[in-house]
Amino acid sequence: MSKISKSTAISHCLFAALLLVLNSPVLSQDSLPQLDLNLPLRMDFSGSWEKDFNRSDNWQDELSRTLRIRQETAARQQSSSGSTRVRPHSTPPIPIGNTNLPQSRGRGANIVDLARLAEYISRHNTIKITQVREEVRIERQGEAALVCGTEHNLQQTFASEHGIETCAWDGQQLIFQIMLPGDLTISHRFTVSSDNQVLNLLTSVYSRNREAFNLIQAFNRYQAPAAEFNCVQTLSRGKVCNQSGNDLSTILDK
Repeated sequence: MSKISKSTAISHCLFAALLLVLNSPVLSQDSLPQLDLNLPLRMDFSGSWEKDFNRSDNWQDELSRTLRIRQETAARQQSSSGSTRVRPHSTPPIPIGNTNLPQSRGRGANIVDLARLAEYISRHNTIKITQVREEVRIERQGEAALVCGTEHNLQQTFASEHGIETCAWDGQQLIFQIMLPGDLTISHRFTVSSDNQVLNLLTSVYSRNREAFNLIQAFNRYQAPAAEFNCVQTLSRGKVCNQSGNDLSTILDK
């Protein structure tokens, strides 16, 4: 076979192989994932997180520090102006969990009440976060999930007569803000480390024009144990459960 014939045969083989690859179902255009350039890339918050008490604020220590700073500031102001403090008129308290916050017509809840509320909000020792390209879902036991999209704009995730919840992104930090009756506001700022092993949560509680009470918590990634039971809700038998790893159909068929 001449050199020209060999070259032509090799070219035909390469062309046929290229067509085969391009037409294969693995690399077909319809099966390739479509990248949405309108959705930004976000840090990976997903996983199970357990509180690191050594690196988390103790709310009583933080309250003592805040009170000390406020008292020192007030003493300096009083010595310079000679002003006297007037106690505002208050109305019945607002119950939140086990904490009653006074609904003041004047300056709002005091720093001790805000600290107690921050401690109540931060009582969870574990957090579960699920994240996909378009959404982040944060779950804490006994609480409604915090859900936010990954787009750039400010998002309102809940609104009723009981309050308004919004979320937004500040760079790679995820922020939730909950506005409650009585000019009470709670914010959560989530940050994850570059190696995705540490989750930091800054919770701030403030009322009207008062200084916010801040509480910082640190969480370490951990391997959550598998659920002990599998459950399914049925119309005829209600909630049916069995041990994980077993087939629920054997119970439902009975």
